[in-house]
Order: sequence, then structure tokens, then C-alpha cells
Amino acid sequence: MAHTRAWRNFKRMQDSTVAAASLIYAGAAVHALKVLPEGLRLSLGSLLILPAAFLIASIVLPLAVAPMRRLLARYVWMSFVSGFGQTVVSVLTGLGLLFVAAGFIWWQVAVFAAMGRFPVGLFAGYASGIGILIAQASLARRLERDPEVAKRIEEREPR
Repeated sequence: MAHTRAWRNFKRMQDSTVAAASLIYAGAAVHALKVLPEGLRLSLGSLLILPAAFLIASIVLPLAVAPMRRLLARYVWMSFVSGFGQTVVSVLTGLGLLFVAAGFIWWQVAVFAAMGRFPVGLFAGYASGIGILIAQASLARRLERDPEVAKRIEEREPR
């Protein structure tokens, strides 16, 4: 199915956001393992297992629970209509927000290291955010398979 350039750019931006957030998470986990005191260096499981549970829940719930799916699908559609990922400014803004989040997580790891605590909740929260981004990217693909939505995508002018 051929779609407008705007829709292809929108989907690319959804995918790029997931990839950037995942790389930021991986970098923050490596950073945490480096800067946390020896006694706080929990196994990789504490950086992966609990956050993975939150990641999976934040992917599955919005896709499985109909009211949540409709709400998120509406948000995805409104993001497309508003031009997210279709202009240089929106791409830079979206990725800029991810890098602000990266700075925050980096700073929080340093604060936790100084306080002598392990930032498990921080990693679980960021993993949940990545899960929502994955659910959004998945919903974008579902939307384009809906004949009515596909027609509306084709009617939109490329930006």
C-alpha cells in the first residue's frame, strides 16, 4: 500500500524514537554499573528484569485493553495530523526531548550513587516509557491497515 511521504516520515520517526530511547536506556544502564558503589551494583537483572516487566506491561496493556488502545490510537493519529516527525523542527524536538530524558536519567544515577541507593524505579519508569513508544509504533502500523484510515492517510498532503 503506497502512502504519502508524510505518513512514511511519521512511521520512521516512531521507529527512530523507539531506537533512540532504547540506546539511551542501554547507555544509562552501563553508566549505572560504572558509577554505583560496589555494594550497590546489583546484577544486570535489576537493570533488566524489573524494568522488562514494566516494559512488557506498557506494551501489552495499551494494545490489549480496548479503551486504552482506542485512546492511544487517537493520540497516534493526532500526532500524525499535527505533523510529528514530518518536519525538521518536529524531528529535532522529539529527539531533543529524548536527550533531555537521557540527561535526567544520567543525573539521577549520579544522585543515587552519591546517596548510596540503587535507582531501580528510575529504570522501570524509563522502560515503561519505551514500552509506550513501542505500542505507539505498533498502532501506527495497525492504523494504516484500516481501510478508512488508509484512505485518510492518502488524502493528506505531504508536508
